[in-house]
Amino acid sequence: MELLTDLKAILHSKRANIYYLEKCRVMQKDGRVLYLTETKDENLYWNIPIANTTVILLGTGTSITQAAMRMLASAGVLVGFSGGGATPLLSANEIEWLTPQSEYRPTEYVQGWLSFWFDESKRLRVAKAFQQARLDYIKRIWDKDRELKNENFFIDNLEISSAMDNYAIQIETAEKVGDLLQREALLTKQLYRYAAKATQFGDFTRDHQAADFANGFLNHGNYLAYGLAASTLWVLGIPHGFAVMHGKTRRGALVFDVADLVKDAIILPWAFISAKEKMSEQEFRQQCLQKFTEHKALDFMFEQVKQQAIQNIESPLSAEEGKGEGKHP
Repeated sequence: MELLTDLKAILHSKRANIYYLEKCRVMQKDGRVLYLTETKDENLYWNIPIANTTVILLGTGTSITQAAMRMLASAGVLVGFSGGGATPLLSANEIEWLTPQSEYRPTEYVQGWLSFWFDESKRLRVAKAFQQARLDYIKRIWDKDRELKNENFFIDNLEISSAMDNYAIQIETAEKVGDLLQREALLTKQLYRYAAKATQFGDFTRDHQAADFANGFLNHGNYLAYGLAASTLWVLGIPHGFAVMHGKTRRGALVFDVADLVKDAIILPWAFISAKEKMSEQEFRQQCLQKFTEHKALDFMFEQVKQQAIQNIESPLSAEEGKGEGKHP
């Protein structure tokens, strides 16, 4: 992707950083984007490496200057405003992403997406492909992550392997998106139950308003995944409203579809592990970001969305149109 900037380009799918900031001021100074924290005795400036940043979440007590927004836009960084702890003040609300304005995003992916989106049967097929990819990702990550195994998360556990095998069959037999949603909800409950048992959490009920550590970390981690998903869709030029599974009346629905590709594999287990160890929000966030990078979560999102978008497109782009992220994330 071409951007009007002298920054050394880093493909979005290879970027490593997500920032959550609170009680600070984000500004531009000497050609860099900084955030300023004020203490009683001194003011401290910290640099944000915007060329290697995907998303910035601004929490409570933050402000940002117009000059900083201009630089972030030039580097293709998405900015979102959230409540405390990187989640909305009201859990029913969705973060309003401020997306950079660029005329150089690819067009083939949105055209490919729209070529199937108005056909309900094709939308269902893509929704099924996403759900199967989600299962495959859970199996792959849980099978190779030694830290998860040390925390008693085993993909060959009879309870969890049976639940996933059953869901794989149900994916194929689903006749409408509503069927998938119901069966997905059942699988997620089974994953919650397994995670609670593995971490000796006790009885667990998913409640976005609850104050316990596990629910709070799930909210927090999910919004990190939403940031990656929103960035993926922005880079590929696909509007968030063209969902294949979630909330047809919610304009951010496709963000949820894409985020679901990685949430259960990474966010869900680490939310319970972090709750058991009574981690701080910052420690939990760092753990999630480390695992996103280790398991190439952003690469996986790009791969899946691109694959579904272009599967019916036969004509290749010209070399000029295929530059950057549009051709090779």
